[in-house]
Amino acid sequence: MSQFFYVHPETPQSRLMKQAVHIIKQGGVVIYPTDSGYALGCQLGDKIALERILQIRHISGEHHFTIMCRDLSELSIYAKVENTAFRLIKNNTPGAYTFILRGTKEVPRRLLNEKKKTVGLRIPDHKIALALLAELGEPLMSSSLILPGREFAESDPEEMRDQLERQVDLILHGGVLAGNPTTVIDLSDDNPVVVREGAGAVQPFL
Repeated sequence: MSQFFYVHPETPQSRLMKQAVHIIKQGGVVIYPTDSGYALGCQLGDKIALERILQIRHISGEHHFTIMCRDLSELSIYAKVENTAFRLIKNNTPGAYTFILRGTKEVPRRLLNEKKKTVGLRIPDHKIALALLAELGEPLMSSSLILPGREFAESDPEEMRDQLERQVDLILHGGVLAGNPTTVIDLSDDNPVVVREGAGAVQPFL
């Protein structure tokens, strides 16, 4: 049975963030709000928690996970970022973007694209997500909470509780959210490529 925390969307309670981080560090899988709907998260490199997320979403190990970072300095630990790409990322984060970048040796191999050695990274524009990442002190391995047969991320934590309370360890209720996906920008080569148009404006990358 999962725990269920009501978190203030503007001023997340510090004690709840501490409890959430304790659960994550014990191998827990959490549902938490982002600026593109709710997501599943676990500690970076936790194989067992990763497998649980794959089971919840009914997807294979080839699925691209996202490394959710709290700021640019953290992102640069896990990705090789050229000057032009860095400026584009700096000017558009935090925000509803996922950036495809070449991964560093800090990225667990199973998260890298096998051929291009790339990984998705993002810095969310959501106070609960950022508070959770700040308390954790490291990125989260993350995947949008899109259930089998659905197109968009789940939006209502009460419904998630009914469906998933036996499959996750914690649900952070930050209100009902729109499930708009992130805009995905491939910055692994010299020129930006818009892979998916979503909540983030594409104009800065054209």
